Amino acid sequence: MIETIGDGAVGTRSTGEDSSLSGTAAAGVPVRPRIALAHDWLVGLRGGEQVLDRCARLFGPTDLYTLVRDERRALTPAIDACRVVVSPLQVIPGARDRWRRHMIPLMPWAVGRLEVAPCDLLLSTSSAVMKSIRPPDGVPHLCYCHTPARYFWGQREAYAGGDGGRLRTIGLAAMGPWFRRWDRRTADRVTRFLANSTHTRDRIRAAFGRDADVVHPPVRTSFFTPDGRAPEDFWLVVSALEPYKRVDLAVAAAGARRERLLVVGDGSQRRHLERMAGPTVTFLGRVPDDALRDVYRRARALLFPQVEDFGIIAVEAMACGCPVIANAEGGSRDIVEDGSSGLLFDQQTVDSLAAAMGRCLQSTPTTAACRARAERFSESRFDAAILAHVRELLESCGR
Repeated sequence: MIETIGDGAVGTRSTGEDSSLSGTAAAGVPVRPRIALAHDWLVGLRGGEQVLDRCARLFGPTDLYTLVRDERRALTPAIDACRVVVSPLQVIPGARDRWRRHMIPLMPWAVGRLEVAPCDLLLSTSSAVMKSIRPPDGVPHLCYCHTPARYFWGQREAYAGGDGGRLRTIGLAAMGPWFRRWDRRTADRVTRFLANSTHTRDRIRAAFGRDADVVHPPVRTSFFTPDGRAPEDFWLVVSALEPYKRVDLAVAAAGARRERLLVVGDGSQRRHLERMAGPTVTFLGRVPDDALRDVYRRARALLFPQVEDFGIIAVEAMACGCPVIANAEGGSRDIVEDGSSGLLFDQQTVDSLAAAMGRCLQSTPTTAACRARAERFSESRFDAAILAHVRELLESCGR
């Protein structure tokens, strides 16, 4: 169900999986707290939506506030069961598709138009502007922050490459000072921040002047498992094909070494990457989960060249016994234990990545070590941490 924000919005009571948050009404009937959800946009299923799905399983079906939703695309049963309330951006042509990121100048206005119905707690998952949604008076706002908007808070140069890079650079430079002032000012709408990694915790402190507790995202370690097969003779990239993901480094490194590389994923940079790729690189596009698990199990190692806020894909690969060769900056430091479950390389260059690939051939991490590391990021650990924070905030507000 989709509703454009307007008058007469009515909150819904959560009927989620967990009962440990239930209180008791005056008549002795158990009542679950009303936990409303908020998420930047609902246009695809990536890492952020996997976190949202877990929250929707715990606290939904409930109200879910977002800037735009692509109603042509189902996400997950738990997300789709929520009553989705969209901002005025929903009616602007192209806002749900490829022109969404061109709507950045309008996003602060749009999130300000979202009126949250009465609830006991607002839980936002944010990588752009949704941390700035305003909760009802007296209602605590728990923000699970994937990152302060990376194109304004420290990774602008990563958007300079690929198709359209020059235009993006000019636009982000022009908007940056204004957006950062607004973003920092509206951080006081959050009662408590949660960060998806120690890297993001540090960025929240630098951007907003706020502390955050680290709660790693949930990874489906019960689905992504090894099958005992020996790895085959190819490297792997699984990624959205966007500028900051730096898939170009992996494509170039594979070409320099004349080795096979499979690239899973799609995005705005696909044509650019295909033009630069040599004959050893194959683009598979998006694949279903079963096929993704199979390619993780067969790959020699996953190449992870980007500076990532966390990196759910890296954990999925390790859960299947696949080592990860990762950039040493960012969330990868929380995930990859250098020399045990993978390798870290220090410079975001083709030569540094290619050298790490060579080291991996000399000493490949074991399946058991990769799997043991991945189990630190299971869904059950995430559930327990989120429930503890929600319970603590509700109790502190007397709800």
